[in-house]
Amino acid sequence: MATIVPAAAPATGGGRGAGVATPAGPPGSAGPGIAAPAGSPGAAGSTMGGGATGRRRRMVRWSWFREATGRVRRGWLPVVETTLAATVAWVLATRLLGHPQPFFAPAAALIVLGQARGQRTRRAVEVVLGVAAGVLVADVVVQALGRGSWTVFTVILLTVALAVAVGASGVSVVQAAVSALYLVVVAPPTEALVPFRFVDALVGGGVALVASQLVDARRPLAPLVAEFRQTFEDLGGLLREVADALDAHDETAAVAALDRARGMDAAVERLRGGVLAAGEALTLHVRRRQHLGRLRSVDSSIGQIDYAVRNVRVLARAGVTLTRLPSPAPAELGAAVRSLAAAVHAAGEAFAADLDGRDAAADGHAARAEAAALDAVRVAGRVFTSGQTLPVAMIVGQLRATAIDLLRGLAPGDDAAVLGRVDEALGLPAV
Repeated sequence: MATIVPAAAPATGGGRGAGVATPAGPPGSAGPGIAAPAGSPGAAGSTMGGGATGRRRRMVRWSWFREATGRVRRGWLPVVETTLAATVAWVLATRLLGHPQPFFAPAAALIVLGQARGQRTRRAVEVVLGVAAGVLVADVVVQALGRGSWTVFTVILLTVALAVAVGASGVSVVQAAVSALYLVVVAPPTEALVPFRFVDALVGGGVALVASQLVDARRPLAPLVAEFRQTFEDLGGLLREVADALDAHDETAAVAALDRARGMDAAVERLRGGVLAAGEALTLHVRRRQHLGRLRSVDSSIGQIDYAVRNVRVLARAGVTLTRLPSPAPAELGAAVRSLAAAVHAAGEAFAADLDGRDAAADGHAARAEAAALDAVRVAGRVFTSGQTLPVAMIVGQLRATAIDLLRGLAPGDDAAVLGRVDEALGLPAV
């Protein structure tokens, strides 16, 4: 029910009642000592900063949720692969070998698949041998010495010394020692002569290695193709966000785009890891030679992709500065950034088609990427006139640099020609 408040009488004698002084209210309030009601100009001024902060927080939360969803979408296959490998290792150890509690079979599978993702097969073998050696040392020492402090000391000393002697990596040394220590402290070995846990570790590691080869046996480059598409889609979407922020002169949106740009370095690292993982998947593939040629061609382009990502981050930072200025951005600047986003998308499709062996499609996508990139530079050249602000000049410069790195990634070894075409589109004299 609404509460009716009687209207205040005109103030006389300096207050609402005789002899009562009322302090003056703040500027923009409804009256002396009375706060401005919601919706009045004074209230709007006091809540404007809070509204902007709330919008920024909502955009950050939405950005985090979108990134988390993307990580789950990209990582569902390793989750299924790891789960199935651990389960198969347990079933083999219990049903086929008859081991009563084969804890180390699924544990070794989990450790190997967790460490071998995107690494050499040699590292995976090291992990298998490290875990198995730790279990074997613990089994032998505990059966000889029993349980106690000296047993813990002896097990760790022998396990680490053995791992170092065979030249294992730091990760393998630690995993061997932790496996042995767990066996001594948490699950002490039985008195059986057969080292069941050692065999379980070998079973789990072997299943993990087989799983890592079988998952991508039919299309060993498919995960890398998906990674390229996702990376370039994210980069193109980032550029579109920057363009929208420039058109709307929205500082909050520009800051959100810059935050996203700062996270793009992780995408480049995933590409590098994907190349290593693809090389590992080709170890036993029947068409290894043909796939390796395509893999080397895109591997040589990752450096240019890294440069392009850094250029886009600088472009996004200049976009934030431009939205903080009182005057809006030139109308054509957003169009230039969108053309560059289209070039990025086409470049991603060109890399994906090249990895798939679709040479004609790759050439078509590369041609579209070059046309869109040169169009972006051409439009930016019309914006770059005397009297423009420094942020505008920075954005134009980063558009040029991103176009150069993008086209050099598509055509390695053609650096001079790419530079000449881009500068010609920008209106600069040939070098």
